[in-house]
Amino acid sequence: MIKSLLLFLVLSMPTLLPVTAPCAETAAAKTVESGDKAGSVPPSTTRGFTVTTKHATRVDGKEIRYLATAGELPVLNDAGETEAQIFYVSYSAEKPEPGRPLLFVFNGGPGAASVWLHLGAMGPRRVQMLPDGNMPSPPFRLIDNEQGWLDLADLVFVDPVGTGYSRAAKPELAKKFTAVQGDIDSLTRFIRLYLGKTERWGSPLFLAGESYGSFRCAALSESLLEHGIALNGVLLISSILNLQTVSFDFGNDLPYPLFLPSYTATAWYHKKLPTELQGDLEQTLSAAERWASTEYLAALNQGDRLDPVARRAVAEKLALFTGLSAAFVENRNLRVESRDFATELLRGDGKITGVMDTRFSAPNTEPAKGFPFDPTVSTIRSPFTATVNLYLRDELKYQSDQEYFVLGGGIGRWDWEAKNSYADTSENLRNAMSKNPYLGVFIASGLFDMATPHSATDYTVAHLGIMQELKKNITVRRYRSGHMMYLEKESLAQLKKDAADFIGAAARRSTAVR
Repeated sequence: MIKSLLLFLVLSMPTLLPVTAPCAETAAAKTVESGDKAGSVPPSTTRGFTVTTKHATRVDGKEIRYLATAGELPVLNDAGETEAQIFYVSYSAEKPEPGRPLLFVFNGGPGAASVWLHLGAMGPRRVQMLPDGNMPSPPFRLIDNEQGWLDLADLVFVDPVGTGYSRAAKPELAKKFTAVQGDIDSLTRFIRLYLGKTERWGSPLFLAGESYGSFRCAALSESLLEHGIALNGVLLISSILNLQTVSFDFGNDLPYPLFLPSYTATAWYHKKLPTELQGDLEQTLSAAERWASTEYLAALNQGDRLDPVARRAVAEKLALFTGLSAAFVENRNLRVESRDFATELLRGDGKITGVMDTRFSAPNTEPAKGFPFDPTVSTIRSPFTATVNLYLRDELKYQSDQEYFVLGGGIGRWDWEAKNSYADTSENLRNAMSKNPYLGVFIASGLFDMATPHSATDYTVAHLGIMQELKKNITVRRYRSGHMMYLEKESLAQLKKDAADFIGAAARRSTAVR
């Protein structure tokens, strides 16, 4: 079920001056003159071209002049044949200082383009949302991102095959890229080629991924290392590495105690907890986490052996921490799935909560049919779709008649390559950390996220099995926000500050022994 849910969730004006774009293999370069209008540049009829423009932005009051490149690189097989084109947007300082880091960025799904982190958190421009992260009135607009990451590193936002403008060279090849290993292999090849084309082999290297993008980054950290590309750090935002922790399957009780703290945070936000738990959120969460990992877990482990008196006591305590009725949780056999919770918590108000961001709510249009849609997705889809299409054409001068796949549309059935098991890239991350002791890991989680709950991430980190001396390379941060913690301004600023501290520390760690 959770695999379907992850797929459903992705269904996470500057002055322009003339610049000659660097050519990719078999690519045509475009030159954009100052003052060009979007409509004056003909739409793309070929693949593999790039266009580069000059811009300036201000981050923390400091001006940064930079080059923006929108283009494609081929995915070449071992025979040198092009099997796909991967679209990307990169930003590089016009006059970089020596040792400037390079950060590759991915979103999740699988099936989501990189637009979410690109125009939501890290890029020099971002979608203007309401201060609390909700959707403003259309038409939507971009504003300068004062919390952009260009002061930290050069940025490359990558759209894996089937997302954005990235496509397989032939329809029959598309299936190759809709699988875990095919996806990782194509992105490994992309990064290797990009480093060569831009002569960045000597740069400190970082990866950042959101949701399934974190799953990608964990796998890439080892895949790149096996190709001789060592990373300085990976940033895992709203992380999911082990799908067993979030899969509500018969016989798999692991997710229920891991989701409980997110249910508690959500009920707290909507003021559905009893008075004694409605005070300090951190204290309430600590109590929920303790109970979930002890009494609740022990009760679930007993299964049908749990006696009626103990069962009733667990139901009442579960109701206390979730804002649901004891009868409801007992009817669910003490096992409440995330969609059931999202449908039930605000039923008395005629509403449902979001899953990706449980602070959001919407009218329940079909109360008898369960969970009809995620209010988070309906909040974000239109603003990001409209603005990325406008931005690529108007400001970056990249013209294409193809549909830019923002959330789904270009990805069919995903092959998780997990036979009688759960897809899991935490072992890849453990291996990469063990082989490269300088690899730092930054983990950011939202307290109001029921797509990738923070306790599920904590569980995965606690079970990496790494040596004690490597644990100091892991940084974990929590935010009072949802899956996309950058939608609202306070968490956006805090995420930037935490990322700056992490990237700086990782860079210092890599030079400490020289």
